[in-house]
Amino acid sequence: MRWRMTSPRIFSNATDRQIADWLFDLLAAALAANDGLVAITVPGGSTPFPILAELAQRPLDWHRIAVWPGDDRIVPENHPASNVGRIRALLDPAGAQVVALAEGAVPPHFVVAWLGMGGDGHIASLFPNTDPKADDPQALRRLTPDPLPPEAPFDRLSLTIPALLNADQVIFVIRGADKVALFEAAARGEHDLPVARLLKAAHQPVTCFA
Repeated sequence: MRWRMTSPRIFSNATDRQIADWLFDLLAAALAANDGLVAITVPGGSTPFPILAELAQRPLDWHRIAVWPGDDRIVPENHPASNVGRIRALLDPAGAQVVALAEGAVPPHFVVAWLGMGGDGHIASLFPNTDPKADDPQALRRLTPDPLPPEAPFDRLSLTIPALLNADQVIFVIRGADKVALFEAAARGEHDLPVARLLKAAHQPVTCFA
């Protein structure tokens, strides 16, 4: 049975600079559209940080941009595995309002929810074993991946699918042919991994840079 969902736009061979340019245009338009704060959520892992470094050089009113990690490891911010610590190091100097995840936090509406995807189809820290639901009544959950990734064997805080989809747009940045194939299979409704559950529930434009 084929699911009805937003069909992602997939752009192949996108460079970090091109992705940063796309995000800059999006954020500049959002800032011009109102006088208040705009919020974005960004992923952890190795892929986003060169893009964030590029984006940090762009002439945005960073003081009006709130940046939320989509998930984080439950470690001190000065720990190498801390997503928010790495985000602060890049975006605090630009003036962004970097928000640490905490139990009980209420995520805002995001201009863009930027996600990565693991080889097992997880998004944020919504691993297959956590059985994430598109109608989760909570916006934020404390979770334990199983198996624990050896490079980051920590419990996590993660935005849920409804919190991630409380956004004007969703983007993925996915590197590697195997991961792209898994994402494309999710978009065709061929499996029920967390990424497929999010895509099935998405109502806004979804863009994947590969």
